[in-house]
Order: sequence, then C-alpha cells, then structure tokens
Amino acid sequence: MKKTKTLLSLLVTLLFIIIILYSCKKDDEIEAIDKELYNMASATDGFTWFKFSSALLDKSSGSGHPQPYLRVMYNTVAATQLDSVGKIITGAAFAEGSLVVKELYENSTTLGRYAVLYKKVNDPNADVNGWVWGYINADGSVAESGTKKGSSCINCHSQADNIDYMLMNKYFP
Repeated sequence: MKKTKTLLSLLVTLLFIIIILYSCKKDDEIEAIDKELYNMASATDGFTWFKFSSALLDKSSGSGHPQPYLRVMYNTVAATQLDSVGKIITGAAFAEGSLVVKELYENSTTLGRYAVLYKKVNDPNADVNGWVWGYINADGSVAESGTKKGSSCINCHSQADNIDYMLMNKYFP
C-alpha cells in the first residue's frame, strides 16, 4: 500500500512538472510573436504616416477602440500601397512584409496602445489572409496576443469598404 501511494505521488508530481513545462513553452512562444510586433511597432524610423501627416486624428465613429485619438503609419513595404496624397490605393493588397501600425492615444500626449497588422503569410499566427494581428500596450505588455489571429478585430476590419482590412480611407476620406 505504501509503495502504491509513493508511486501515485511520484506520477502526480511528474504530471505536474510536465504541465508546467508545456505551459512555459507555450508562454514563451506567445511572448516571442508579441515582442516581435511590439519591437516593430515602437521603432518608427522610416515609416510613412497616413496622408503624410503625424497629426493625431479624433477617433472615428466606426472605431471599436476605446482611445479617443489615433494615427497610422506604414513601413516601407506597406507604403508602396499609398497614393500621391498618402491614402491607401483602392483595391490594394498589401505585400509580404507590410507592417501597419495604428497608434492609439489615451489623450493628446499619451500613447496607450499599438494595434498592429503584419503581413507574414507563412507565420503560424497569421490569419487566412496572411496577417498577424497584435494589440500591444505602449509599455510592451500584451492586450491581445498575436496568436489569436485577430479574432477580436477581424469582424470590425471586415466591414464594407475595407481595403485588405484597412479602414482609414473609409473613416478619414
């Protein structure tokens, strides 16, 4: 009887350790994609602003974000889909490597969060259209992990008149 209890206790302990190790591995993977998105979003050199302006915009009537101000920037790959006035070309499809970052401000001076779209088709975190979605707080903490494939974002970003999930032209013509 004592050997059975000892063996059972050992098995329970081993199972607990396996669960912990598996959980830690998964957390590291989540942290990696979110850290990558945060690092890309917060390094703004070489980005192009929507309509070529870094001025804050008032939140649109169609926004699901709680922050009252925003501005949107595009890396050099994504910026190839902007027209001569800095708006997204109608019917554009963003290429692999495109990074679109929406900075969401708590007030006129305080950046609160980044909403990030990164076109990385073969990434396991990409949605069916090849976008990796991130929702990262300005301090680097995660509001919604990139592993969720934009599950809380796609519904809004799929509304009529989106251009490859982008809504800036619709709400800021």
